[in-house]
Amino acid sequence: MSETISPHRTRRCTTGSRTSRRRFLAGAAGAVAAPYFVPGSVLGMNGRAPANDRIRTGHIGLGGRGSGLVSGFMGDPATQVMAVCDPYQSKRERAQQQANARYAQDIGRGTYKGCDAYSDFRDLVTRDDIDAVAIASPEFWHALHSVWAMRHGKDVYCEKAMTLTVYESQTVRETVRRHARVFQLGTQQRSDRNFRFAAELALNGYLGKLHTVRVAVPGGRSLAVAEPAPPPPELDYEMWLGPAPYTPYNNIKCSYNWYFIYDYCIGWIGSWGVHHVDSALWGAPMFARGPIQLEGTAVFPTQGLASTSITWQVNVLAEDGTRMIFSDDRTQPHGVRFEGDRGWVHVVRGGIQAEPASLLKVALKPNDVHLYESRSHHGNFLECIRTRRDPVSNVDAGFAATVMTIVSDITTRLERKLTWDWPTEQFVDDAVANSMLRRPMRSPWTL
Repeated sequence: MSETISPHRTRRCTTGSRTSRRRFLAGAAGAVAAPYFVPGSVLGMNGRAPANDRIRTGHIGLGGRGSGLVSGFMGDPATQVMAVCDPYQSKRERAQQQANARYAQDIGRGTYKGCDAYSDFRDLVTRDDIDAVAIASPEFWHALHSVWAMRHGKDVYCEKAMTLTVYESQTVRETVRRHARVFQLGTQQRSDRNFRFAAELALNGYLGKLHTVRVAVPGGRSLAVAEPAPPPPELDYEMWLGPAPYTPYNNIKCSYNWYFIYDYCIGWIGSWGVHHVDSALWGAPMFARGPIQLEGTAVFPTQGLASTSITWQVNVLAEDGTRMIFSDDRTQPHGVRFEGDRGWVHVVRGGIQAEPASLLKVALKPNDVHLYESRSHHGNFLECIRTRRDPVSNVDAGFAATVMTIVSDITTRLERKLTWDWPTEQFVDDAVANSMLRRPMRSPWTL
């Protein structure tokens, strides 16, 4: 770590230029449209906005999802990538080179000084020439990265799940509200027409009385035993580890495999589960209000580095009697299935089925519930930066979906029935379960 300071301290915060630019951005858009699109005719040379009119972004976490976000944002002519950050030198330098190549003409004109690359995210979020931050770091970092960015005046696009713990999600939600930030969670199925339509069928009674919602996602995995090893010279291991408990570096945990280590993630029950659980809650919001009862079982690895569930099944009962069955997809078919007494609809990425099939031809009536329409997830985020409208995967939706997966994981770990109360955001009469809603952060990190 480059220095030890409280995460509440700022290194610099120059607000004058940011304020005037944000006023411009807020007023630059007219009517809200979906998807967000700026015609090339109004953008100037090569169909791009003038450099000083673009939304300027910084990117934290440059693995598979993070590098994809860099490419996606650079592909939008109304943005400009200003800085990238990752504790791996090779990842940040690769993204830096990609950005400099993309904006070579601007560098040549002197309107862009080039993309900066950092190991320490604080160097990025405290810059006053960045409008928005895209976060694709491991999940145990999401809360700190999001909160720091928003406290320094940045809008945030954050990959799922929103946070590692319920307390962290509460803090992110409070920060969004306190600082009036635009926050988009990377639950991109909300920008998919099939998932939206399936939820609308359920919400508007076209399935009859809804009685069951089935949610299934890929199961977890075990990992080999990993012996301690020296971190590679290109990795700032202290910055990678950050708020997580200290454990020695090994050769398998600092890339994709962190998903299956409980210090860093709750596993696919959360990191994959949040996608389909979010879609389920979109069409069955009764599971995100009032008290709900949960009971579940899971199979966990018995040896090796992994410590998250391989298979699981959680049964959830809403206050009105509607049931949700949330499992890995070895137990029931992958996807989200809404079942009513007059039919069902089953949706997955790339496909939708229904019984009767005529449900797929339903045309919503003007007085039906019409859900928020977005056809481009990061495009919707950019649109909302300008309009200050909530995005389709706003912080409240992200909170509900993330918390549902966390409390589901807790019930499988405790192996007993629990009652989760949404109004108080606590388990009812269960001190042990409530103690699992928050985890300590390694010094000096704190929210």
